[in-house]
Amino acid sequence: MNMDEEYPLKDAVDLQIIMHREAHFGGQFDVMLDYYKQGRKGVQPEFEPNRIQELSDIEKGLQENLATLFLSGSDAEKVARSREMYKELRSLYESNRPEMRIPRLIADLILSEDPEAIAEIAALSKERISALSALIQLIRSEDLHDPLFPGYGFAPNLAIKCLGDIGDKRAIITLFESIGTGDFFDDNLALDALKVIGEPAKAFLLKVLHGKPLTEDNEKAAIALLAFKDDPEVSSTSLKLLQDSTVRKDPVLSTYLALACEGLKEEAERAAYRSLASDSATSKTLRLDMETVVKQWKD
Repeated sequence: MNMDEEYPLKDAVDLQIIMHREAHFGGQFDVMLDYYKQGRKGVQPEFEPNRIQELSDIEKGLQENLATLFLSGSDAEKVARSREMYKELRSLYESNRPEMRIPRLIADLILSEDPEAIAEIAALSKERISALSALIQLIRSEDLHDPLFPGYGFAPNLAIKCLGDIGDKRAIITLFESIGTGDFFDDNLALDALKVIGEPAKAFLLKVLHGKPLTEDNEKAAIALLAFKDDPEVSSTSLKLLQDSTVRKDPVLSTYLALACEGLKEEAERAAYRSLASDSATSKTLRLDMETVVKQWKD
């Protein structure tokens, strides 16, 4: 029997809707639909309420569970892991033992229906170093970056905000590793947190920036150092690296280094930067980025 002809699922999004229903809403379309109509935290923009209703109607018409019909072994296993994580998190509230305080606060953060989780972040940030290890573990959890799991994929970013509030240098590597794993907004959270940590973070990033051979880590360090672009050491270092023709041939790294030069104050350094910006050996794209920085100095 051809399942696609027998049962009218449209595309992969339908399958994702079914998986999310199973993972987050107890396998009930009506609960999921009510949640989506309210526009709450875990709403996935590609899941249209009308389609959720249509799938609910299809299931009622067939009198068969769509999850049983369509979820493959790997999909079902992933849903089962999500459900098990929900159970584990909720079980933390069954104990009042002092050593369970931080795990319960972590569960509060993950399960919070407040998109900003203001109260939960404040509670964990107040714990300072005591919460550091648990927050780092949360950020490094691949599952918690996935919208199918508790927290709808938002928990790692909330944990990064906590690390920014705590401002401990032991979070530097984790924050650095998080750069480039999400979108621009996600990166900004990590950059803000590194800026709060301050000098230790800057020193670490400069060391990575000078690493050879050039890798993605150099690019990530250059991105992160944009948070320190007003620091004379960062802007001067970025200029020196740009003066290396090999570095200028790396389109990504050179762009971020050029932007970090906005903080140059000494006229001699600015003159050297202008010279690079007009050098025919510098790519046209990079020259345009550098000219933008030069204009910033005039404003």
